[in-house]
Amino acid sequence: MPDGSPLPAPFTVTPSALAQVAEIAAAQGRPAAGLRLAVEAGGCSGFQYKFDLADAPEADDLVVEGRVFVDPVSLDLLQGARLDWAEELIGAHFKVSNPVAVSGCGCGVSFSVG
Repeated sequence: MPDGSPLPAPFTVTPSALAQVAEIAAAQGRPAAGLRLAVEAGGCSGFQYKFDLADAPEADDLVVEGRVFVDPVSLDLLQGARLDWAEELIGAHFKVSNPVAVSGCGCGVSFSVG
């Protein structure tokens, strides 16, 4: 930035989310796999998050901590977002805190942008 302050991270992953990715990959017999996070059109609010295991990143992916892969198109809708692992009464799941999202649905899987 012009004032010398560091640029914000485009996308961050919490230690608990990283640990859960490793646990899921190991349970699936793919200990070196990572989590691919993508944003797709759909859901009740316009966009939805998609989570899959991937054995390797694509050439143009943002790779976070060697374990989370985000494609450039999805990254545009995830600028400044954070991936976490949440354990709640309704169950455990990956949770995306996304400052680009202006509204979302009750399930937390879909969102809209302004």
